[in-house]
Amino acid sequence: MTSADLSYVRTEMLGPQPAPSRARGFGAWLRANLFASPMDTVLTLLGLFLIVWFVPNMLRWAFIDAVWSGPDRTVCATVSQGGVRPDGWSGACWAFVNAKFAQFMYGRYTYSERWRVDLTAILFVLLLVPLLIPRVPYKALNALLLFVVFPIVAFFLLVGGYFGLRYVPTSEWGGLLVTIVLSVVGIAVSLPLGIVLALGRRSKMPAIKMICVIFIELVRGVPLVTVLFMASVMLPLFMPAGMTFDRFLRALVGVALFASAYMAEVVRGGLQAIPKGQYEGADSLGLSYWQKMCLIILPQALKLVIPGIVNSFISLFKDTSLVYIIGMFDLLGIVRQNFTDAAWASAQTPMSGLIFAGAVFWIFCFGMSRYSIWMERRLDTGYRR
Repeated sequence: MTSADLSYVRTEMLGPQPAPSRARGFGAWLRANLFASPMDTVLTLLGLFLIVWFVPNMLRWAFIDAVWSGPDRTVCATVSQGGVRPDGWSGACWAFVNAKFAQFMYGRYTYSERWRVDLTAILFVLLLVPLLIPRVPYKALNALLLFVVFPIVAFFLLVGGYFGLRYVPTSEWGGLLVTIVLSVVGIAVSLPLGIVLALGRRSKMPAIKMICVIFIELVRGVPLVTVLFMASVMLPLFMPAGMTFDRFLRALVGVALFASAYMAEVVRGGLQAIPKGQYEGADSLGLSYWQKMCLIILPQALKLVIPGIVNSFISLFKDTSLVYIIGMFDLLGIVRQNFTDAAWASAQTPMSGLIFAGAVFWIFCFGMSRYSIWMERRLDTGYRR
């Protein structure tokens, strides 16, 4: 018997080979991302044209020709406008932001008591950051301190009137302080309340389902301006004579209820995305309704709708600016209010103040967005390798 010649069969695996020269390097990245098709090429060239046309002028206005310090409006006005700048000058008036920075942060909060606001902010950050980092231990204790103990401590610190602290009425609050308090309280209240409303809307008990549906559809059918107006102006008319609530508290309640209605629909979308087999599997294990929801359904549903939840948080953070219409001054409101200060009235002041406010809002919103993306990837078991 003769044996077949198998010399053409490879007896060992080939080692890794380098990628083709056209598929690696900076040139390959440009071809894949910016010039992959004729339309991509046109859009890339158009984008480059807009960048070349806009960015140098913006950088010149915001940094090169900007005024960073000064005593009053004269440093941000031209000679013909009563200032010291040459006619035709145009630049950012960061001196206005620098002079009004403390007011933008605290509003009219008593100067000698602003350390209480700083201490509250420090405590909030120290409790929030460990809760957002998965590897930090003692999450239950951390959550208890943040959601139960901290609100009580923050109330006594910010409002005062106890333990020898001077009482500071909410009418003196303003700036970023109001924006942060409204958004944090609204976020902290809207998520659990929205979950309850979403579960109630899917309930098989007609009365509970009807109450939740009416509340959700009624609140979602009107703008936040209407809710704030009702909470601030109309609510006292329905209260007994002599009984009233703090105006800031009314705004908090209105914002929280408004956000919870939208959050309920986001959570309901996540509940509908869970396969029926998950419900049947939980029932087969003999779990009660709340055990099934807390241990099986809600963890999966909330993971699916992380983008929607954070999108609602971002919208709520930006919508706090609407409290300006009921006489409260958040960050944007206090910036706009200072435009009427005759000591800083100039052509460059409004744009500088609005850009500063926009930058602050962008920092907070961008931070929430990036964290949600990171958390979504971390919880996505299909993404892990």
